[in-house]
Amino acid sequence: MTTKTLLELLVNGESHEVAAAPHRTLLEVLREDLDLTGTKHGCELGECGACTVLVDGEPRLSCLTLAVEMEGRELMTVEGLAGAELHPLQAAFVELGAAQCGYCSPGMLLTAKALLDEQPDPSREEIEEALAGNLCRCTGYLRIVDAVALAAERMGG
Repeated sequence: MTTKTLLELLVNGESHEVAAAPHRTLLEVLREDLDLTGTKHGCELGECGACTVLVDGEPRLSCLTLAVEMEGRELMTVEGLAGAELHPLQAAFVELGAAQCGYCSPGMLLTAKALLDEQPDPSREEIEEALAGNLCRCTGYLRIVDAVALAAERMGG
C-alpha cells in the first residue's frame, strides 16, 4: 500500500488540498485530481514541452516533476493565463493562427509568458531559443514566433 502525502498546492492563485502518492507527477495531479486538463500529456520523457507549467514564474516540465516537490510553490497552468479577457499571447495566437491542433499551445503559451515576463522585448532569436524545448507538429513554428513577437509588442515590449 502506497502512503499518500497531503499537499497544499497553490495553482492559478487558488489553494488546493490534494492527497498524492510520492511517485505521482505534477502532470498527473493537475489533470486527474484538479481537473486542469489544459496541461497536456505528451511524451512523459521531457522531450516535447506539452506539459509545461510555470513554477514560481519559471517553465517546468510537469511530467518530470513530482507533485510532492511543489508544496509552497506558486504554480500556473494555461487555465490561469487569461483573466476576464484573453491574455495578449492567447489573442495573438488566435489572430495569427499559431494554434492549429492546439495540443502544444498550453506549453508554448506558458513558456512564452515566462520569456516575456523576463524579457519584454525579445528578438526573434530569443523567442526561438526560449521555445526550443516545445515541439509542434502542425504550424512550422513561424506563426508561433510571430504571435509571441506580436504579443510582446502589444504588451509594450
